[in-house]
Amino acid sequence: MYDQFPWLSPKEFSGTTYPFAAEGRIRSLEMHFHYLKMGDADRVRCATYMLREEASLCWERAEHGVDLATLTWVQFKSIFYKKYFSADIRGCLKREFMTPRQGDTNVTEFLRKFDRGCHFVPLIARDIAEKLKHFMDGIRSTIRHDMMMM
Repeated sequence: MYDQFPWLSPKEFSGTTYPFAAEGRIRSLEMHFHYLKMGDADRVRCATYMLREEASLCWERAEHGVDLATLTWVQFKSIFYKKYFSADIRGCLKREFMTPRQGDTNVTEFLRKFDRGCHFVPLIARDIAEKLKHFMDGIRSTIRHDMMMM
């Protein structure tokens, strides 16, 4: 299928020290899995097949502690995130999102960071009114005033 639709081909993952690359890799895989309607077992097999170099070595160590026959996608992601997108980093992102401040950044950059933070605090992200209020609370007062006037 990937020969026929090369844009569908998931990319290999060799490991990273940049947590957003790892998190983005999982989100990208999930888009493929959703499109292809893959079940848990196939998702885990595909994801582990795409691991290379350092990431493959880490998985080899981690798989000794799991039952591959019953490993779910959620469990795989948990193992993956422990290595590449730790709870500490996710916690920092949640705290950053809970106290948004535009500061000296432009609106586009603030919006990008805000959208990224929404992913980690879904209770706010799912409520459109709360999300808008949270965004407006973080934006510079001069811009907030202009937006309110509109």
